[in-house]
Amino acid sequence: MLRSRHDNQSAGGRHVLLLRRAMTGEPQPLLNVLFLCTGNSARSILAEAIMNRLGGGRFKAYSAGSTPKGAVHPQALSLLGSQGFALGEFRSKPWDEFAAPDAPRLDFVITVCDNAAGEVCPIWPGQPITAHWGMPDPAAVEGDPAAIALAFADTYRMLTNRIRLFTSLPIESLDRLAIKRRMDDIGHSQDSPQPA
Repeated sequence: MLRSRHDNQSAGGRHVLLLRRAMTGEPQPLLNVLFLCTGNSARSILAEAIMNRLGGGRFKAYSAGSTPKGAVHPQALSLLGSQGFALGEFRSKPWDEFAAPDAPRLDFVITVCDNAAGEVCPIWPGQPITAHWGMPDPAAVEGDPAAIALAFADTYRMLTNRIRLFTSLPIESLDRLAIKRRMDDIGHSQDSPQPA
């Protein structure tokens, strides 16, 4: 599980602000979500794209890796292009960018690979709520192009399902512990691959 010194802290000022705005009908600020994977070339990139599309103006997603590959996997780019995403916005980058003082304040940090979940992460600005949504690495699939494309499509589908569940949470009315439990439940959801 992703480790952070701040996971067990009570609701911070930002969460209180969200609750107050929800009760008064004021517009909610964007919530920042960071998706982590070791290489930041496939799963975390797909998650960033999906969250920014499905986030409905409530969420702003980013992605990073502990040891980034330096380039987005070509099949990830092909899949995102086929789904109508602008490809120029995606790049493989280190997670250190998001631990810097001028980095966006993070509300949520979600690991999507088991390797990154087991690593000791930097201290993130904003004391984000963390979760692990492990899934198979489509970039590790070898063989014919159809098998590789299927692996990426399956990962895209699983991430879409989980992100839909996440974006439907009534975050403004839940405390930090309830949000963390729900995020963990999403990560444990039974999301088996589609039959070939």
